[in-house]
Amino acid sequence: MNYNEILERQREFFATHKTKNLKYRKEQLEKLKRIIQNNENLLNEAIYKDFGKSKADTFTTEISFVLNDIDYYLKNLNSLAKPKRVKTNLLNQPGTSKIYPEPLGNTLIIGAWNYPYQLTLSPAVAAIAAGNTVIAKPSEIAANTMQVMARIINENFNPDVFYCMEGGIEETTEILKEKFDKIFFTGSTRVGKIIYEAAAKHLTPVTLELGGKSPAIVTKNSDYKIAAKRIVWGKFLNAGQTCVAPDYVLVDQSIEEKFLEYLKEYIVEFNYREGSEHYTRIINQRNFSRLTNLIHKEKIYLGGNYSEQNLHIEPTVLRGVDWDDAVMKEEIFGPVLPVLTYNVLNEALNEITAHEKPLAAYIFTNDHGEKKLFTDKISFGGGCINDVVMHLSNGSLPFGGVGNSGIGSYHGKYGFETFSHQKAVLERATWGEPNLKYPPYTENKLKWIKRVL
Repeated sequence: MNYNEILERQREFFATHKTKNLKYRKEQLEKLKRIIQNNENLLNEAIYKDFGKSKADTFTTEISFVLNDIDYYLKNLNSLAKPKRVKTNLLNQPGTSKIYPEPLGNTLIIGAWNYPYQLTLSPAVAAIAAGNTVIAKPSEIAANTMQVMARIINENFNPDVFYCMEGGIEETTEILKEKFDKIFFTGSTRVGKIIYEAAAKHLTPVTLELGGKSPAIVTKNSDYKIAAKRIVWGKFLNAGQTCVAPDYVLVDQSIEEKFLEYLKEYIVEFNYREGSEHYTRIINQRNFSRLTNLIHKEKIYLGGNYSEQNLHIEPTVLRGVDWDDAVMKEEIFGPVLPVLTYNVLNEALNEITAHEKPLAAYIFTNDHGEKKLFTDKISFGGGCINDVVMHLSNGSLPFGGVGNSGIGSYHGKYGFETFSHQKAVLERATWGEPNLKYPPYTENKLKWIKRVL
């Protein structure tokens, strides 16, 4: 079947209202959970072929996210889908007001290659929980994971409700010409603009999870050994191919030397090197070449070696970097960490705010005033104080960008809301209605209208 057929079938199926049944939604989620668990070896093999990613990293950064999302919706779906009663104003008394969460309809989810399972299946879980049909389009860049997702989904699900589409740019371009009720995209800002433009032709609502240069600030009032440890983990996880990885570090000039020593210590301790099961390779030649071109050889503090044959780049720390360097002109998305210094925190924050709003931002400090300055002054999608990346692991927090780093959010109840329409309904009693709203409007009636309104 081609995607036109699938979409038409999904439209017809959604019109039966079967997906509005909560029991049916839960059955689909439970089925997906079983499929993932029963095919974990297949999923591990596919992602190893694409990245060289270990089973442990695949579970912790990919599969566990999807399974936790499923469990959350199985536990909370009844309350999330229940109509919410809200206050009714004086003008509409006697009456009651309710908000009915209803599914948007037919959804398209375009996943990203860097965490192919998490970033394709987690939005799909939220969409199904909210009562929608789903066509999922994983990234073709991670070809093996795309193929295994298509296989296990399409062999087990009725395509009328959930279908996984294979293909590349050509297929994605064609399907974007179709009218959907919601498009969810994870990827680069450049492609996000293309998605947004295509959606606008049908007035289709979109959620765009994009990227940006996410800063990590280390002040002299921090535990900068812990800062180094957590930044090394968050930066070099998945060889830096993480949208919320610290893109660069701004460290107080007075602690730069010691901080750099700690960075080196933890890179060695965590065994982030070619051949390590916890250090992946770069996804393809194009990204490898882009990254190696960003390594300013005269500014290498640590690392800088790479293997073009194996697409491995050693964890690389650059020092003496300034805002005019090539590495500071684009999101790095790889294992290259520029370290910049500052003398006055407020000036460093001004430099960050002079650039596009990042998807994430981090600060390491034990000073309350510095924490407040950070949260008050910088606009970013989400972040941490005294950690990096870990805000994603809290399902009670929305995950999304702002400005160039994205539109909308998901995770937990925010994912359910992203794929739902909040339908407002006022129910009026048929008795006790004052005659104020009906003409003719006398001066005395207008006086009472002003009081009521």
